[in-house]
Amino acid sequence: MAKTGLLSSDPTVRARAAELKKELQRLVRTIVDDEDYTIHTVDQAKDTLCALRQLNKQSTAATATPPSSFKLHEALSCPQEFICPLSKELMRDPVILASGLTYDRPFIQKWLNAGNKTCPRTQQVLSHTLLTPNYLIFDMISQWCKSQGIEMPNPVMNGKEEGVTEAERDHLFSLLEKLAAALPEQKKAAKELRILTKKMPSFRALFGESIDAIPQLLTPISGSESQSGVHPDLQEDVITTLLNLSIHDSNKKLVAETPAVIPLLIEALRSETIEIKSNAAAALFTLSALDSNKALIGKSGALKPLIDLLDEGHPLAMKDVSSAIFNLCIIHENKARAVRDGVISVILKKIMDGVLVDELLAILAMLSTHQRAVEEIGELGGVPCLLRIIRESTCERNKENSIAILHTVCLNDRTKWKVLKEEESTHGTISKLAQNGTSRAKRKASGILERLRRAVNITHTA
Repeated sequence: MAKTGLLSSDPTVRARAAELKKELQRLVRTIVDDEDYTIHTVDQAKDTLCALRQLNKQSTAATATPPSSFKLHEALSCPQEFICPLSKELMRDPVILASGLTYDRPFIQKWLNAGNKTCPRTQQVLSHTLLTPNYLIFDMISQWCKSQGIEMPNPVMNGKEEGVTEAERDHLFSLLEKLAAALPEQKKAAKELRILTKKMPSFRALFGESIDAIPQLLTPISGSESQSGVHPDLQEDVITTLLNLSIHDSNKKLVAETPAVIPLLIEALRSETIEIKSNAAAALFTLSALDSNKALIGKSGALKPLIDLLDEGHPLAMKDVSSAIFNLCIIHENKARAVRDGVISVILKKIMDGVLVDELLAILAMLSTHQRAVEEIGELGGVPCLLRIIRESTCERNKENSIAILHTVCLNDRTKWKVLKEEESTHGTISKLAQNGTSRAKRKASGILERLRRAVNITHTA
């Protein structure tokens, strides 16, 4: 009999789990099959495993909730004192506010988190904002549920940090409709959506409930060839809202596969406003966590504007840009695109200037599996630069990445052996790393030294 796992009930969760398993298989295969795997690969495997474990836990929590609708007041005659005054639904986790009234914890907590200092029902100013569990009401609700043949769910197992009311759903769709109105209404609605999706995970999740929500969000900035006619504040708010939505794991696939999203993010990378550029890069980075999105974003032509933005070098954007390029270049076809679009010269220039060295070396090490990238590293003065990093850096990972790149260059271009010999003769840089580096760095350094020795022996024999 086929097993039915915890992740089999929800198509969205199942699809996310499949993505994570595929990524984990790829990473584990790399670690097992390739003796030159990097520390970063191990870290990625651990992160992916943790994400899969968290997804499993969330799915377990979701399946622990009984299938019966918990909006019981709509189907059954429920005592009014069991209903939360805010959600108008049966309370799962009743708590007492300083005013003496009882509310469901997620909803009153959201009220307080919004900065309110009064009781929502009586408007009484609260002497404190501590919430006291109302065990009496909880027990009464439990007994009532039992009498109705419905299991009372554990308050911590409801799967949500914050509740979502019908009023909030209506408010979201009202804001989306205003994005098709006149500019003042558009700006006001876009600003509020940006704030709500930043502060409230529940609002991010709400976008996944309607296939029209994201296209509606894009209304103010889509429909023209250029963003030059769009008000910059409006564009920034919409792009930032896309970033906020993409943080939510269940939204990543939906957001990326909405036809206009990736082209609009690419256009935003060319904006005159650095905040828009930075947030567009951050959105591409978060979306690129999925392999399917990596391919889609790469095919859409995002790498060239990302590389241009990296070359521009604005501090506000550099981290997100480099992270996006790294993620995208994990798949082979995007490595070729990045090299073709000039990423090697830009990265080497930044490294030589001491800018974002850790992140850019990691990208360079990953790209060094591409033949043309290795050739460009040699042609553009990468070898002396990498030797200097090994000699002067105190970061073991940077030394490891540098020697790994040099090892590949050494295998592919014998004309660079002279520089390596001179470095070894003057400073003993490679020998020191072969003795004191990480295990991978030692292997790479020893491999280079062995080749240099063979070259000397061949010369003497000849």
